[in-house]
Amino acid sequence: MRSLWLLLGLGLLVLSQVQASTDAEDELLDLDLSEIDENEEEFLRLLEEKAKIKDVERENEIVSKLAEVQHNLLNPVVEVDLCETMPCGAGRICQMHDEKPKCVCIPDCPEELDSRRLVCTNTNETWPSDCSVYQQRCWCDSGEPGCTNVDNAHMHIDYYGACHEPRACDGEDLKDFPRRMRDWLFNVMRDLAERDELTEHYMQMELEAETNNSRRWSNAAVWKWCDLDGDTDRSVSRHELFPIRAPLISLEHCIAPFLESCDANNDHRITLVEWGACLELDPEDLKERCDDVQRAQPHLLG
Repeated sequence: MRSLWLLLGLGLLVLSQVQASTDAEDELLDLDLSEIDENEEEFLRLLEEKAKIKDVERENEIVSKLAEVQHNLLNPVVEVDLCETMPCGAGRICQMHDEKPKCVCIPDCPEELDSRRLVCTNTNETWPSDCSVYQQRCWCDSGEPGCTNVDNAHMHIDYYGACHEPRACDGEDLKDFPRRMRDWLFNVMRDLAERDELTEHYMQMELEAETNNSRRWSNAAVWKWCDLDGDTDRSVSRHELFPIRAPLISLEHCIAPFLESCDANNDHRITLVEWGACLELDPEDLKERCDDVQRAQPHLLG
């Protein structure tokens, strides 16, 4: 309704402007008529035709201006925010530089007063929030002054809450952990299948694991590794391992050293071959199965 009243108001303004511009012409037209001999009918007829043509031109001008006003009201110019389509990742935000979007480290993190927001990193250091961890990692990765330790470029969150003294994992505990991890992965996959929360391809893999013992652990390992590979680059970063590390670390004191040992070449990423070796599975079998997932669901693996 507001737009309608605005349109009517602008239309009246247009009419008044057009009318003002033609009043002078009408006055001149009246003066000319007073001086014309009444016997010159042909001249009067031509003058009348000219007046009609001017009326039509004025009407067309008014209609054109009203149409322009209506178009501007119904089709306002909307500026596109280029940063809205620029993904930056944790600890970074998009800002415009030289009229181009650019990802930069987040300048400020909100102050957290709730102790439940504390996080513990893989260096067993407590930080005030996950934002502060991601910000520090970005600063160190970019070589900015805020970096307190260059190694923080590879820092990641172990779990939420203040750091506590970890239990030692060695001897038989560490030796037996791959088996416990394989069982845990399979049980989680089975639970998701029972709740119908797996994709169709993974549902088929779970069913195969139930009926074929040789596929029981390998299918579960492939499912979790492909699920963790969020950026589909065929490797899992330590950050991508957070969803399985955080919930287990308070229950399984060997999860941290186990995952650290999976990164055989210490490049802060775990390949499928390294994942299979950690779980004591046949790497070639895992590779074959992951290729099956890629063919069935290309969006999961690049």
